[in-house]
Amino acid sequence: MAIATINPATGETLKTFEPLSDGEITAKLDLAQQAFEKYRKTSFTERSHWLQQAAIILEREKADFGKLMTLEMGKPLKAAIAEVEKCAFVCRYYAENAPGFMADVTVKTDASHSFIRYQPLGIILAVMPWNFPFWQVFRFAAPALMAGNVGLLKHASNVPQCALAIADILHRAGFPAGAFQTLLIGAAQVADLMADDRVKAATLTGSEPAGASLAAACGKQIKKTVLELGGSDPFIVLESADLEAAVTTAVTARMLNSGQSCIAAKRFIVAEAVADKFEKLLLEKFQALKVGDPMLPDTDLGPLATVDILEDLDKQVKTAVKSGGKVLIGGNPIPDSPGNFYPPTIIIDIPVDTAIAQEEFFGPVALLFRVPDIDAAIKLANDSPFGLGASAWTNNQQESDRLIQEIEAGAVFINSMVKSDPRLPFGGIKRSGYGRELSIQGIHEFVNIKTVWVK
Repeated sequence: MAIATINPATGETLKTFEPLSDGEITAKLDLAQQAFEKYRKTSFTERSHWLQQAAIILEREKADFGKLMTLEMGKPLKAAIAEVEKCAFVCRYYAENAPGFMADVTVKTDASHSFIRYQPLGIILAVMPWNFPFWQVFRFAAPALMAGNVGLLKHASNVPQCALAIADILHRAGFPAGAFQTLLIGAAQVADLMADDRVKAATLTGSEPAGASLAAACGKQIKKTVLELGGSDPFIVLESADLEAAVTTAVTARMLNSGQSCIAAKRFIVAEAVADKFEKLLLEKFQALKVGDPMLPDTDLGPLATVDILEDLDKQVKTAVKSGGKVLIGGNPIPDSPGNFYPPTIIIDIPVDTAIAQEEFFGPVALLFRVPDIDAAIKLANDSPFGLGASAWTNNQQESDRLIQEIEAGAVFINSMVKSDPRLPFGGIKRSGYGRELSIQGIHEFVNIKTVWVK
């Protein structure tokens, strides 16, 4: 894929970039290593101040950054601005809490003094996706920089201006030169980068194949990775649920980011006793959604980020229909549109034993399944190669306890949609990846957890 800004609402190529040469990559690595040797010795007070300044810049210029995101990957402007605000939140969270997270932890042993010390590793490579082009980066950068690491960003090739803007924000906030750099490079250049001894670890948010490729490259070098990959998150609705609240949240949970989110609700698993009503209400709310120009404030659903994503989603829908599914609404790209627009779509009656029922639909497509009871709901929810998040709706405490205990996922939200929060760890199991971002667990992923024993 070319490194370029292509407006997904119009198909117009606005700006292109040449990938960095091998010599330019080497120069950036040299600068990063030089920066780390000094940056690791800075105080938490200095790092906190710089991160707070980044939050101030984000909030002050949120409208401009929001427009840039919308221009490059098509999310509705109101959602893009909210994303910038969330980035400011994560900056402040780690600016305030990282000193405590990184403090020595005393452990009583037979030593005179024994404790755990957390120390930075060095250069960390972040391979980030286009769907949340600011948030995904800042949720890595904030803890990594506060821990004393330095960062290199290889962003998705369709959001190069977002990538450059993030590096500029951190530079303007006061972080030393080389502490955080954007690399405009192609995917094929990542393996060579990981082979450099100065790069100590990597994190990736993206597709399964991309995660497997990075993990393989890092495995050859014995370097740590954190992977946050795909999801086919279940949204379970049982008979005791508040149906109105569940349906309203279901629409938001499926249409978040025009359906292009790893933690978007994708498989709606509904108890037979309330399935007819849920289906009717969901259909009505899907019909009311406005698809159009993502820059307009009343737009609910913008274009998909690229032509390839649109074509892949349409193929999946067609396969689901051939496998026995029935389309209630949508089901085809919006005709005569210059952009990558796909309508809100609901598919019912897909046989659960078909291959397509196991896939992640990355767009505004809801798969609706009916089950007789909670046992069947949990079984179907877990019948997936993914295990990122799950939302479940019930007002029965015993059912709630079972759902929390038995659903195989990195997160279970009861009577709410799945979301990331800086105060809670985020990540998945199975083919959704491993490791955790955010919270105290996130900052400890890329540090040397050093045991110290003194007699």
